[in-house]
Order: sequence, then structure tokens, then C-alpha cells
Amino acid sequence: MKKKGEEYNSIVYSSEHGRMCSGCGKPAALCDCAKTQGQPQKDGIVRVSRLTRGRKGKGVMIIAGVPLDSGGLNKLGKKLKVKFGVGGSVKNGIIELQGDFREKLVEELRQHGWIVKLSGG
Repeated sequence: MKKKGEEYNSIVYSSEHGRMCSGCGKPAALCDCAKTQGQPQKDGIVRVSRLTRGRKGKGVMIIAGVPLDSGGLNKLGKKLKVKFGVGGSVKNGIIELQGDFREKLVEELRQHGWIVKLSGG
């Protein structure tokens, strides 16, 4: 909500440039604000959970909070897929593995020296 004496001058969308950054006013592709923020801080705990939502009842394990960059996540995801003989993917800093073998997965991740917790149902 606008406070007294405050004006909104930020452009949200331009037909010439597309989506605009509300922080610096530049096009989203050229924005400097997103580069300075970086990735969100992680608490150092790797969480392993199981989800079936949106997958027609088939379960996948979600591994979140791994303290690695995107290249390291891809290598870890590939290593886990080969070790357990399953399919999966790495999306938005989260590793998804098909199947349900959480206990084995937790032990494997603890061997890397990380604090691992089971989360969800």
C-alpha cells in the first residue's frame, strides 16, 4: 500500500523490453539486483523427503539443502542415480530420484559428512 507522500515510479512491464526489475528499473535480463543476491543461504542440513503429488501416485525422493553449486549437484545426482540404479533429475537446486529407498540414501549422504534429516511423510 502506498504511504502518504510516496510515489510509485517503477515500471513493471515494457512492450519493448518485457519484464522490468522493480529494484533497479532495468529489463529483467540486464538486472544487476539478481546477480548481487545470489543463492539463498542454506542452513547446512540436507533434507530427504518423499513426494507423490503430481506424479500419478508414483513416489520420488526429494533431496534439498545440499551445500553444493549447480555443477556439484549435477555430479552428485548422477552418482546417486548410478549407485541406486534409478532415474531422476536435478532442478532448481533440488535432486529428484525415482523410488523409495530413503534409509539407504540417508546413509549415503551422511558419508559425505553432511547432517541429513528425513522430512515430510
